[in-house]
Amino acid sequence: MRHGKKFNHLGRTSSHRGAMLSNMASSLIKHKRINTTVAKAKALRKYIEPLITKAKTDTTHSRRVAFSHLQDKESIQELFGNIAEKVANRPGGYTRIIKTVNRLGDNADMCMMELVDFNELMLEDKPAKSKSRRSRRGGKKAAESTPVAEVIEEVAAEEVLEDAVVVEEAEEVKEEVEEVSSESASEAPADETPSEEEGKEEK
Repeated sequence: MRHGKKFNHLGRTSSHRGAMLSNMASSLIKHKRINTTVAKAKALRKYIEPLITKAKTDTTHSRRVAFSHLQDKESIQELFGNIAEKVANRPGGYTRIIKTVNRLGDNADMCMMELVDFNELMLEDKPAKSKSRRSRRGGKKAAESTPVAEVIEEVAAEEVLEDAVVVEEAEEVKEEVEEVSSESASEAPADETPSEEEGKEEK
């Protein structure tokens, strides 16, 4: 019985599978990106990530262990050179699997597997992540209260300015109305005087 044995044999013997993963690991180290099936990529991730972790400590023993897996001097130089420098501060998770369109022949799930630190486009787009924790004491609210208060003050100041402008406009309109009414009042008696004179003449 094979209860609990979830190891993916990939339809190959042990020697064939080891040779295939070794070649795929060498290709990924040299080219930084390969296209393969999702099943092979997941198997390769378990195979290559311990080797990248081993490459962080550049000793004779770690080089010999990596060479026993890869069997390629160029890959070892690249692994302990450029790749080890790039992943020095990364605590695991050196590879990324991005699923692509299924293969036409057999409709297999395909993907692109790449080394995370060598995709410059995604590194540029990614914003710096600030470490934040939720707490029940309202520490975050207190930290955020100052910018909110500033915004409220700015809005209140804008409203006061708008109110002042409205008041000034109302005063100007009131003055204009008073001027117009005073002019009409001064003109009204002048108009009335001739009519009174005419009434007297008629009498």
